[in-house]
Amino acid sequence: MAWWLWVLIGVALLIVEIVTPGGLFALFFGVGAVCVAVLAAIGAGPVVQWITFPVVSVILLVALRRRLQERMGSAPSVPVDSLVGQECLLLQDVPAGGQGQAELRGVPWSARAASGIPLAKGQRCKVERVDGVVLYVTAV
Repeated sequence: MAWWLWVLIGVALLIVEIVTPGGLFALFFGVGAVCVAVLAAIGAGPVVQWITFPVVSVILLVALRRRLQERMGSAPSVPVDSLVGQECLLLQDVPAGGQGQAELRGVPWSARAASGIPLAKGQRCKVERVDGVVLYVTAV
C-alpha cells in the first residue's frame, strides 16, 4: 500500500475521533496509520505494514488511553469511598426510612438518613457511607 494511503487513513481516523464523543479509540489507530505511512515511505513491504498497523495501534491504546482520559478529565479520578466524611447540604427533607436529596461538591445526590432520625432541608450533614448513588448521612 502506498504511504499516502496510510496518511489518508490516519487523517480519516483522527477526524473520526474528533467528531465522535469520548472513547479515545480511533486516535490511536490514526496515529498507528501515520506511523505505518513512515514505514511505507521507507520501503517496507505490505506484510510488514499490515502487521505493524494493529500492533502499534494496540500498544499505543493500552499504554496511553487511560493516562489521556485522566488528563482530559473523562475518567473518574476520585473514588466514591473518598466521599465518606464529607459534609453535604440537604436540598429536601429526609424522613426516617425515606429518601431525599443532598448536594455534595455541587452535585445533587439521593440521600437517606443513616441513623433513622429525620433530617430537615437546609441542614448540614456528614456522609457516613455511599451505596451506588445514595449517600447515607447523619446530622453534623
